[in-house]
Amino acid sequence: MKYYITTPIFYPNSSPHIGTAYTTVAADALARYHRLIGDQVYFLTGTDENAQKIVRTAEAHQMDPKVYVDGVVERFKELWSALDISNDDFIRTTEQRHQIVVQKIFTKLFEKGDIYKSEYSGWYCTPCETFWMENKLIDQKCPNADCGRDVELLKEESYFFRLSKYQEALHQYIEDHPEFIQPVSRRNEMLRFIEGGLEDLCVSRTTFQWGIKVPFDPKHVVYVWLDALINYISALGYPDGENYQKFWPADVHIMGKDIVRFHAVIWPIILMALDIPLPKVIYGHGWYLTKDGGKISKSRGNVQDSFELIQRYGSDAIRYFLLREMQVGTDGTYSEDNVVERLNSDLANDFGNFISRSLAMVVKFREGIIPKPGQDGDLERELKALSQEVKKSVEESLNRCDPASALEHIWRFVARCNKYVDETAPWALAKQQDQQGRLDTVLYTFVESIRILAVLTAPFMPGLPSKVCRLLGYDEGLIHWNEADQWGILKHGTHVQKGEPLFPRIDISQYATVGEIETVDQEHAPKETIEPIQTPEFEPIKDEISIDEFAKLDLRVGKVLSAEKVEKTDKLLKLEIEVAGEVRTVVSGIAKHYVPEDLINQYVVLVANLKPTKLRGITSQGMILAASHGEILEVLTVKKDLPGGARVK
Repeated sequence: MKYYITTPIFYPNSSPHIGTAYTTVAADALARYHRLIGDQVYFLTGTDENAQKIVRTAEAHQMDPKVYVDGVVERFKELWSALDISNDDFIRTTEQRHQIVVQKIFTKLFEKGDIYKSEYSGWYCTPCETFWMENKLIDQKCPNADCGRDVELLKEESYFFRLSKYQEALHQYIEDHPEFIQPVSRRNEMLRFIEGGLEDLCVSRTTFQWGIKVPFDPKHVVYVWLDALINYISALGYPDGENYQKFWPADVHIMGKDIVRFHAVIWPIILMALDIPLPKVIYGHGWYLTKDGGKISKSRGNVQDSFELIQRYGSDAIRYFLLREMQVGTDGTYSEDNVVERLNSDLANDFGNFISRSLAMVVKFREGIIPKPGQDGDLERELKALSQEVKKSVEESLNRCDPASALEHIWRFVARCNKYVDETAPWALAKQQDQQGRLDTVLYTFVESIRILAVLTAPFMPGLPSKVCRLLGYDEGLIHWNEADQWGILKHGTHVQKGEPLFPRIDISQYATVGEIETVDQEHAPKETIEPIQTPEFEPIKDEISIDEFAKLDLRVGKVLSAEKVEKTDKLLKLEIEVAGEVRTVVSGIAKHYVPEDLINQYVVLVANLKPTKLRGITSQGMILAASHGEILEVLTVKKDLPGGARVK
């Protein structure tokens, strides 16, 4: 089967930002998924260069418009490369292949009577490339909720496209094809817009000459929306090109919600007038907003440098964040704190830690050799059933253009894999001679789960599969979508390696910039009464010890697997802590300062060679370190991605 997906073509008036990146990464994930399932995919992106705002921006830089956009377009291409975007084509509206098709279509619509010449008088917003009737303005400014800027009163001879002629036909089509505009909130918006009445569309300008000339009236240039929207078929070689015959109609046009109206109203009517089939799905996603609720956009000056983010965290990590945070029908919230929190929680703690600890145990208990599994137990059967359920759910999510939901389903499997490690306790099996066959089954299940995760995440994080495959002793040929719910693919006897952490934990403090640090103008700061510092009273420092005495302590990092209150006590918590391949029970007097749930999955520091002692009938195998002063207590935790058992020196 064929699959044709497009992003909108972006304005190259400045470098691309994080919102632009989301659209393209989402389209790329869908394109990669369809390639994995065997479809013939054509993935198109590009730039919209024939706009008045391009001319004005170039003039502000004292540059020729074409020279200016050439430089910006290169930045787009560099960013798509840095984000591993797999587009098959990049269309520029200044290309001759596009200009020829636009002129051909303009002429055809004129000869058909769907384009006519008249005079236009109206209010024009250059940033939005949109004409507005005066009764639509808000305080004499652009009514677009994301704009609100000044408009110009323009009066000029123009050509018009008979949009109103096709109003009823489009309304009926949307009613008859509920899947045409997605999500449903966008569909309802478009139906209400059409019901309010469509006015004929101005499709040419004479007040500037940058753009595609009307072939039979060269003092006119084709106005941006008729020109821009045609890119989706000009790139395919309309009307006779092989790609046009193979791939049209588009399966998905994906874009931000602010331009759905142009794609769901103007574009379908152009196609109706040309007797061309309509695209199957027009999908309008939300915006990425800042913490204060403002849209991230070039005009607002609040954009985040995408190249800097990729350099800082890596392409796969940024792709994961963008796709996971944008829920269907809603806006996403962007801040660097959000990025770090999501990456540490999902990628470092959950995903990366499962892979690291699993492979470490194969290396430790079987010298890195994948063992031959024995008979499945209930836990293995449950895990295998879940993998089949998750694969189906991921497919359903992607078929409705919902990568966030797909990733949520995958992370259900990640969570179950981590739980499986704790339930099977391979460190305990390794100590029992009669459980070696069971240990082989558990370890084999680990590596197969890792393979399945590499397949499931391939559309979203394309740099990850090759890394995982190398750890498993295979090349990337191991990635086959139809094997994402199959077990027994890996050959026993293959050598695996633990390798470096795929996603190390991130400490955002190392990236603080001057702009992120609040400063105070001391000269104009309010005068306040400064209270004298109260020096707290501390316990006296104990007698000195030698380095040899200190060296007797064996301090280790340990991961808290579970925590619960000890019955009939107010102070004691019972912790199960994984350290150096085994699980220890530790009783700690911290119950007044921590609820058990807050400690689970935390990496604490353990005195590992303390003699066991009994507290309330429970044998405690060590002591966790905490800092305290008066009524304040805090357990010492390790933030870096260190394995349970790492030495504290």
